[in-house]
Amino acid sequence: MSAILERHSLVRKPATQPDETRPFVDSKGKMQIYELGDHIIGRGEFEPGWKWSQHVKPIAGTDSCKAAHTGLILQGRMVVQMDDGSQLEYGPNDFFYMPPGHDAWIVGDERCIVIDVTGVAKYAKPH
Repeated sequence: MSAILERHSLVRKPATQPDETRPFVDSKGKMQIYELGDHIIGRGEFEPGWKWSQHVKPIAGTDSCKAAHTGLILQGRMVVQMDDGSQLEYGPNDFFYMPPGHDAWIVGDERCIVIDVTGVAKYAKPH
């Protein structure tokens, strides 16, 4: 019964109180995880110099990122390169979809902050 009520209840969670924080290698950022009813939302902070293949790959243990990400860039710039070599740069106020099979890195000297609504359940989590 509680699971049914939970799905139909209002949920409020301050951004300062994530359910889990997953740090990246070399303190190059973190992914904060928020469980909201049946949904998991992530708030990622990526420091200048962050690159998935250097700072998350050792945690994930895969050749490229296998998560599909959908969300919004709040601050900073990120380039995503697919396994086939195609790439796209994202910046502030860009909504994004990044299919599985990619690398990514931060452009410039500003921290990149993203909200990810689809790809964080297992992101930066040891398998």
